[in-house]
Amino acid sequence: MVRAFPKIRVAVIGATGSVGGAVLDICRRYPERFDVVALAAQNNQDKLLELASLHNAKKLCLTGPLSGKFKTEGYDCLTGADALCEIASDPDIDHIVFASSGVSAIKALQTALKEDKDVSLANKESIVVAGPWVMPLVKRKDQLRPIDSEHSAIWQCLREDQKHQIAKIWLTASGGPFRDHSKEMFERVTPEETLSHPVWKMGPKITVDSATLMNKGIECIEAMQLFGLPANKVSALIHPKSQVHGAVLFIDGTMKMLVSQPDMRLPAAAALAWPDRLDLVSSGLDFIEPEKWDLQFREIDGSLFPCFSIAFKAGEMGGAYPSLLVGADEAAVQAFLERIIPFTAISRVIEETLAKSASASPETLDEAIALVSTGERIARELCKNWRHHF
Repeated sequence: MVRAFPKIRVAVIGATGSVGGAVLDICRRYPERFDVVALAAQNNQDKLLELASLHNAKKLCLTGPLSGKFKTEGYDCLTGADALCEIASDPDIDHIVFASSGVSAIKALQTALKEDKDVSLANKESIVVAGPWVMPLVKRKDQLRPIDSEHSAIWQCLREDQKHQIAKIWLTASGGPFRDHSKEMFERVTPEETLSHPVWKMGPKITVDSATLMNKGIECIEAMQLFGLPANKVSALIHPKSQVHGAVLFIDGTMKMLVSQPDMRLPAAAALAWPDRLDLVSSGLDFIEPEKWDLQFREIDGSLFPCFSIAFKAGEMGGAYPSLLVGADEAAVQAFLERIIPFTAISRVIEETLAKSASASPETLDEAIALVSTGERIARELCKNWRHHF
């Protein structure tokens, strides 16, 4: 007897990105399970309309600045970041996926949680910057489900376990294209080399963050918030094969690891279909045969990847530092991609930005978001004059 499932009505914010694409691929494979109702993107109107036609979505939103009007017959067209709150509170939507980058969707995330919607999250800034104003809004276990592969791995390992039983968790990193570089080799790194990630296909910013391992440090901050763990219970390891995405050590000495292909559709499916699992193997997605399992790991060398250490320290210190870090990293990475600073200056710009900032801990969400802009502004000035500083 075939089990019947109630159809889940889905909205995807960040629909035109790689994570949004993974989510929509799962929805396309299982039309009997998921109904795509709304799609949002920053400014890629053509791609958004193409996806709307493919998935039969009726509500569309562009959050970025527009050169003209956004109005298309047959669709309910919205504009501006504030319109995301309208999607988040729509009674015809059950599950909202936050797959955009930046801080513009934080208030919509809050709205979705307050409205008791199921939420899948692949937006680091929402937790790193706004964790103290987001996590208390989670009403029930597993209402908020991570899609990033590492956080999804930890979440899936912890499905039946209690937080007090956790001794430590580890996120994994491929190590990026420079995991075997010497210090001297880092001095000659170019933007083109940096954008050649060995495993994941991502946008330029996140690819650079993966090369510096800043991304892994930020993910550790996110894990502290998502799972309610202190810094001494969170760590990361380089795992070149990207087969193990996360591991949990329990207080009795046993461990759980999640092993899978590096395919964003797997964590997307886990979040969308929870508490069920979709039969992705039968639908054609590959899995790793046991004889091909490779469980090699190594510690992250902070002298080679200082961005990881800087980010982890910012998470440990808390207060204004995570928000300032996010802004400083945004500016430093952009300056590197524009060839204003070399690769090795990214960490130095971020470190000096944090050292120059004497900001008090934010007391409100708006203050926390404003600190991102403060960090970006300070770092941008340092990048302009970096030769005078380093």
